[in-house]
Amino acid sequence: MSETRNQSNACMRPATASLRTLSLATALALLTFATGCANQPVANPRLEAMPKTTLGVPGVSEAQLDPAFWIKRQPSADAPLLNAATVAARNADLFARDASMHDLTAMPATLAGTQVRSLIDGMSSRPTRTLYDMQGKEVPASTLDVLAKNLALDTIPATQPTRFGLVVARAPMRSFPTLQRVFSRLGDTDIDRWQESAEFPGTPVVIAHASADAQWLFVISPRYAAWMPAQYVAEGSRKQVLAYYSDDAPYRVITGAKPRLVYTPDNAALSELQLDMGTRLPDLGATQSATIQSQAPAYHWTMRIPVRLDDGSLYFAAALLPRNADSHLGPLPLTRANIINQAFKFLGERYGWGHDYNSRDCSGFVSEIYASMGLTLPRNTSAQAVSPVFKRTHFENTDLRDARMAAVNTLDVGDLIYIPGHVMMYIGRIGDTPYVIHDTNGGTVLDANGMPKSLKLNGVSVTPLTALRFDAETDYIDRITNIVRVVQTP
Repeated sequence: MSETRNQSNACMRPATASLRTLSLATALALLTFATGCANQPVANPRLEAMPKTTLGVPGVSEAQLDPAFWIKRQPSADAPLLNAATVAARNADLFARDASMHDLTAMPATLAGTQVRSLIDGMSSRPTRTLYDMQGKEVPASTLDVLAKNLALDTIPATQPTRFGLVVARAPMRSFPTLQRVFSRLGDTDIDRWQESAEFPGTPVVIAHASADAQWLFVISPRYAAWMPAQYVAEGSRKQVLAYYSDDAPYRVITGAKPRLVYTPDNAALSELQLDMGTRLPDLGATQSATIQSQAPAYHWTMRIPVRLDDGSLYFAAALLPRNADSHLGPLPLTRANIINQAFKFLGERYGWGHDYNSRDCSGFVSEIYASMGLTLPRNTSAQAVSPVFKRTHFENTDLRDARMAAVNTLDVGDLIYIPGHVMMYIGRIGDTPYVIHDTNGGTVLDANGMPKSLKLNGVSVTPLTALRFDAETDYIDRITNIVRVVQTP
């Protein structure tokens, strides 16, 4: 997997560069960020509104960790930004015009072997750089040889019938058909370079290929194509799979971070099954059944859940979602208040590259927030930042900081700010200071001596945008590549 794709998959660790002589204004700004003393006189009036920190993060106070703090600062917080028809049209446009997306409803009856081979080659090209295992040992060529053989590329037919399936549990998507973790630097066992993404229960996929050991499937989901353990895919007919994900019947959207179905001793596949934010499942409505999995359904929502039989085939079962679990019949309304509320449901969750650690990364974080309101985004930052469907302000390396700051000063709640390898969501201002919420594995600021210092946030965090640094000379504003307004047409 290339460095470019890995960086687009999640947040980039800020680099450290040499320190130049600081101006008086910069030194005063650094002192303010380091101490959080917003009340003492400073040379830069933009910093005067920065609150004291009680949490060890510059400019962040306890009050700011409550979504209500940000919602009450927004005019018309509950006003719909896009209605349901516009959201549906936007999603259709995304699948029609964005090359990173896969419209499974438009898949032909047969797949060409050249198409399948191209997808696998693009994902599973043999690494050319040194990789390390969990013990810090170099991954040997023999291991790569075994993986290459397991791709079974020589068994791809010239054409094959297009096969469909549904994901039955949260499933990893990998560069290669293996769960072996590999890393690009000694001592770094956090960023698994072969972890790509994850899919959630009910996601439709096209089954394009199987590994030589039959333990893995190369699948095409609406937003990605990669290897998935076969145990997480139940194969059904095209009609079964596409009907399950259609809008023709009532469905419930998961709006909590990671709620679960109820425990049941009757079906291990359904017992406490995790349902991540944005997951959509058919709602069976009121049922005449006296019990479902040995429990009265009166205090639950009855969901239709895909299950994989021992032979890999698909069947559906009724399962119970507690009524106290965060969910909504259909998507939530797309409002500023809901954008903020949904983002804060992940606050503090551990950062997970490619959705590792049963959590998510920066691009997955913003995707799942919008998915809970029915709006689909591309999977990776590299695709999100340039999608033709969303209103985008682009910056070249030659653009001046003033141009970036002018765009930052027009941000609205829910706008997405892209720097190399990372995306942040704007949530509001305190004075003239813009704030973001983002899922980051870094978070570097300058200390009182003007030296870069990592906050080791490593999770979903609220931060002032202007405090974040790449190095002593460059902050995040300087490196903004794109600002995307998801809720407005281009």
